[in-house]
Amino acid sequence: MIEDIKKDALNRMSKSIEAFQAELSKIRTGRAHPSLLNHITVDFYGSEVPIGQAANITVEDARTLAVSPWDKSMVSVIEKAIMTSDLGLNPSTAGTVIRVPMPPLTEERRKELVKVVRELAENARIAVRNIRRDANSDLKTLAKDKDISEDDEHRGQDLVQQATNQSTDEIESLLQVKEKELMEI
Repeated sequence: MIEDIKKDALNRMSKSIEAFQAELSKIRTGRAHPSLLNHITVDFYGSEVPIGQAANITVEDARTLAVSPWDKSMVSVIEKAIMTSDLGLNPSTAGTVIRVPMPPLTEERRKELVKVVRELAENARIAVRNIRRDANSDLKTLAKDKDISEDDEHRGQDLVQQATNQSTDEIESLLQVKEKELMEI
């Protein structure tokens, strides 16, 4: 029973960390990365699909993405979707290839992004602590119902705390890497 609670807590904590990583990948640094465009959707033959399903996105150089639509008729649709997105990018079309240059970030914008990243990290830490609280309350319930002993309850709480510490350390290291990446010029 304790092992099941620990496994469930670890599983949920790893999902919180994955969600945090996904959020971090959406935050634009000065470098071009194909995942920057993942959340943009385009109308592809009557259905809204992520841009990655309607085109091939590659990194041309450190500050330029190249978007090659599978269908030539989609060039203007994809270009418009990138332009109207919340990323503030200005794509240019050369035949069937859309080039998306990444403008350099200002110092002020970098500091704003660091604040956003720290807030995301804190939300991830809160999620992990909530998972710990749920696991500990499950252990308390088992002890109260006399399904496990008090010693087992404390042992289980220690295991959950170790998992929590491990998860928050991982969140902290991801945060440090992203902050360093953002502040690089």
